[in-house]
Amino acid sequence: MIRSTWTPLTDPQLLAQCEVDTYRASGPGGQKRNKTSSAVRIRHLPSGLIVIAEESRSQHENRAKALKRLRQAFYLKLREGLRAEVLSSASQREELASVRSISGKLEVGRKDARFWPVVGLVLDVLEATEARVSEAAAALGISTGHLIDFLETEPKVWEQANQMRQRFGHKSLKGSA
Repeated sequence: MIRSTWTPLTDPQLLAQCEVDTYRASGPGGQKRNKTSSAVRIRHLPSGLIVIAEESRSQHENRAKALKRLRQAFYLKLREGLRAEVLSSASQREELASVRSISGKLEVGRKDARFWPVVGLVLDVLEATEARVSEAAAALGISTGHLIDFLETEPKVWEQANQMRQRFGHKSLKGSA
C-alpha cells in the first residue's frame, strides 16, 4: 500500500473509496445529540484504516473532521519504503526544504498544511533506519535533538515513533516533558 496513491485525492474521490457509517454518539451534548445520528465512522477500504468523529452535533462537520483524520492516518500509519539511494537524498526533498529553518530545525506547526507530509517523510526515514534516531536525523539533515523535538510536537507522532522503536527492539524515547 502506497500512501502517495491516496493523499492527493480530493474529498469526493477519497470518499468514493470509503464506507461511511453514521450513528448516534453517546455521552454529553444535550438533547439533540442523543437523538440524531451525527457521529461518522469512515472505513477506507483499500488501506483498512478506520477513523471516527463524533464531537459535533453536525453530521457534515463530523464527516469533514473524519476525512481530515483519515488523511492524517495515512501519514501516521502507512510507510513508504525508502531505498538506500532515496534515503541518502531525503534531506533534499521538497517537503523538508520548505520547513527547515536556517538553524536546521524543522519549523512547521501542526495546523500548517505541510505538517503531515513532513511527518510522513520523517517516519518513513525512521522506518528505513530501523528506528535509529541518530541515523534518521543524519539522513534528514538535522540534529538528533531537533528530530526528537519535531517528533514531540504531536502526541500521535511521538507514539508512532516509539511503537516503531519497540518493533525494532529499541527502548522508547524519553520525552522532555
